[in-house]
Amino acid sequence: MRTDSSPGNLPAREHLPAGDAGTPVLDVVIPVYNEEKDLQPCVLRLHEHLKRTFPYAFRITVADNASTDTTPQVAARLAAQIPEVTSFRLEQKGRGRALRTVWSASDAPVLAYMDVDLSTDLNALLPLVAPLISGHSDLAIGSRLSRSSRVVRGAKREFISRTYNLILRGSLQARFSDAQCGFKAIRRDVAQVLLPLIEDTGWFFDTEMLVLAERAGLRIHEVPVDWVDDPDSTVHIVKTATDDLKGVWRVGRALATGSLTLDRLARPFGDDPRDRELIDVPKGLARQLVGFCVVGGLSTLFYLLLYSGFRSFSGSQVANALALLLSAVANTAANRRLTFGVRGRGGAVRHQAQGLVVFAIGLALTSGSLAALNAATSDPSHSTELAVLIAANLAATVLRFLLFRAWVFPDRQGESPSPSPVVASHQPGPPVHPTGVRHGVDARAPLPQRPTAPSSSYDTAQFRAGEAADRTWGDSTMQLQAVRPHDHDPRNAR
Repeated sequence: MRTDSSPGNLPAREHLPAGDAGTPVLDVVIPVYNEEKDLQPCVLRLHEHLKRTFPYAFRITVADNASTDTTPQVAARLAAQIPEVTSFRLEQKGRGRALRTVWSASDAPVLAYMDVDLSTDLNALLPLVAPLISGHSDLAIGSRLSRSSRVVRGAKREFISRTYNLILRGSLQARFSDAQCGFKAIRRDVAQVLLPLIEDTGWFFDTEMLVLAERAGLRIHEVPVDWVDDPDSTVHIVKTATDDLKGVWRVGRALATGSLTLDRLARPFGDDPRDRELIDVPKGLARQLVGFCVVGGLSTLFYLLLYSGFRSFSGSQVANALALLLSAVANTAANRRLTFGVRGRGGAVRHQAQGLVVFAIGLALTSGSLAALNAATSDPSHSTELAVLIAANLAATVLRFLLFRAWVFPDRQGESPSPSPVVASHQPGPPVHPTGVRHGVDARAPLPQRPTAPSSSYDTAQFRAGEAADRTWGDSTMQLQAVRPHDHDPRNAR
């Protein structure tokens, strides 16, 4: 039942129905490698907790990353004994590969994973997945770095974790607090769009998924957790840290060069209030003002430095014209990308030409101010010239923002962008709508469970090897396009 009563006619994410008995709403994946000792206690404890506290049907999937001990036998025995447990075998190592493979094959609408050592207290599991079930959030993560988290671990791991997250904030502008906590969940419809874009198959998988989701404008819910370090952890800290830094460099370079076209993913699920047609509410005005002020302040400093340099060997008018021209080109480019969110090379020449017209108006204001100053005094000091130019530039800045917003980079809400291809997995079945809903099927509702033996709910032959799983994601493409206010399901009409 819909509970959204806000204005606009975009459909909101629906609360996932409980579904028929035996149909899993939650699929918890436990990736393991040579965990014959800890696997059975972990699964039994998790199963007991879910049976006691989770109000929906669930599944526990053991994803074996090419273990060489008796881990596969332990997983198979658990799957045979407990109906809600399944086992899954990959012939290649890599936590990211295991998660991507199992999540892509799962039919549960909410997908989660946790480490086999159960360092995170299981009482956080229901708060983790609840926002995904309700439709409020797209992803959810456990955070050990929240102020209300209660964490027991050594100083070395604490330092490494906090340093890594500072690196993410400084280099990738990440706003989530804990990238590597082994306690995460994602909606299946979101995973179908995000997973094909993730390249890493190891420990950096989590970070890459979160960065792409955040840049795409998806909502990430954070849950403070109670976490106790496992002293017997087999994670190789130095190698993991090195691989993570390589991943940060790769993703940062891809974002900087524009090879990850995340604009195609922006709000693909059709419930963002920023897309709604609201009367008398300027769209994005506050954010644009902040961006324009930051760019304007930096441009003014750049302009003053250029003016001071040119003034050492030329007159004031020539120095002003050259400094203003160069700073205007840089200002237009920066505002185009940062303030008004225009990406790509399309229209760049036209925008610069219009920016030069705005420059001419600014030149007239500043040059007129200098002319008035020279008329008032025959030999003004350099500091007086700078003060007059600053005042003139402030007036020109206000006019520049208005012209940029209304003329150079107008908000063309009426234009319908053309679909853009995004690589995604192809699963047999009904065609998929760009918003993530199969024709005739609600992708957010639990899909019917395939009739299988209790020990397995997947066709393991299809994903027996890691190479097969990797090839699956490149078989086809899915078209995504921005959701407009008139794109809605007629069944949801008010």
